[in-house]
This record gives sequence, structure tokens and C-alpha cells, in this order.
Amino acid sequence: MIHNETMNAVPLTYHLRGRFWIESPQGTFLGQGRVALLERIREHGSISAAARSIQMSYRQAWELVNSMNTHSDTPLVSSATGGKGGGGASLTETGEKAIALYHAVYADFDDFLAKRSESLTL
Repeated sequence: MIHNETMNAVPLTYHLRGRFWIESPQGTFLGQGRVALLERIREHGSISAAARSIQMSYRQAWELVNSMNTHSDTPLVSSATGGKGGGGASLTETGEKAIALYHAVYADFDDFLAKRSESLTL
């Protein structure tokens, strides 16, 4: 077996990668996929259109929205049933705050991974 030391004079560098999610006592509250769904609901004004835009079934999207709404003191998404004027969905103020919170924590997490990666050696 040939060791890297004999093949290269340059030592290997390592980088940390990771994912995180925010949990409530009932389970997962926010993660990358849920935030993407919220952002698409904001963009499209509809759970079904948001789901289609990220190749997710309507049922799965609705279940995720329902889960996020029940894991929060106030709903993240407000929806209206269809009919003559059509239905729709929009983010509440809490939904907007949840997206901002996730992105702020993600930035801190990403900074931690980058800084900690600088000192990874074997």
C-alpha cells in the first residue's frame, strides 16, 4: 500500500460539511427543505404551486406546512380554500421570521464550519 506522504509533498486538506435543523419538543420544525417550501409559498402564493416548483407532492407539502404550523405558537402559513375567487396561501409574519431565523443560524453554522475546517489536520 502506498501512503499519501510518499506520493505527494502537499498534505491533504479537509473541510467540514454539515446540515442542521431546528426542532421543537414535537420533532423537526425547520430545515433546509421546509424553508425552501416556505420561500416558494411566498413566491407562488399557493401550496400546490410551491410544491410543483420543487418537485414535491401536494400531500407532502401540505403535511410539512401543517407540521410547521402546529410546532409554532402561531401559524407560519395562512391558507384559503379554493372556490370562485380561488384559494391560496401566504406567509404570516411568523413565517417570515422563521425564514429569517433559519438563514441567520445557517450563516453562523456555515462560519463555524469554515473556521473549524481551517484547523483540521491528521
